[in-house]
Amino acid sequence: MKSKNSWVRHYLMLFSIAVVLIILDQWSKGWVRQNIPLGAEIYPIPALAPFFRFTYWQNTGAALGFFQNANTPLLILSSIIVVVIIWYYHKAFNEPLLFRISLGLLLGGAIGNIIDRIQLDFVTDFIAVGRFPVFNVADSAVTVGVIIMLIGLLIQEHREKTKRETTAISMDTEDEN
Repeated sequence: MKSKNSWVRHYLMLFSIAVVLIILDQWSKGWVRQNIPLGAEIYPIPALAPFFRFTYWQNTGAALGFFQNANTPLLILSSIIVVVIIWYYHKAFNEPLLFRISLGLLLGGAIGNIIDRIQLDFVTDFIAVGRFPVFNVADSAVTVGVIIMLIGLLIQEHREKTKRETTAISMDTEDEN
């Protein structure tokens, strides 16, 4: 059984990552809404123009433009995901650090977009790269969180496989003696 302080530190990491992301996400979206007219583009790094740009867009759907005008169902789904992440996190106490970090990224990204859906009835998107659909900091956090989670799971699977193989080799060596 883990001590109360261990649990507090454990959850502190989850919520610290989420809060930093939420603040960055909401600040950047607010800046975009105040400084870029809807549909307009600016080029924050002229050397990358027009490939990389900020474009203010109001997204009433999910990532990549799917499920447009589905704000309420997406709000409900995102809220369920937040509850599941917070509930599941206690089971991740002994999971690798990468896995726990990924849950913080997923939580922060989900809450960042939930705030928009509740306050505005749409999600503010503004990062445009090439022909890829416009996205935001919260979307990026979710994407990076999933990638980190997959990498962490692959590393864990590789370690377990190596451990099984090492155990099997040592058992074979003992049998030969």
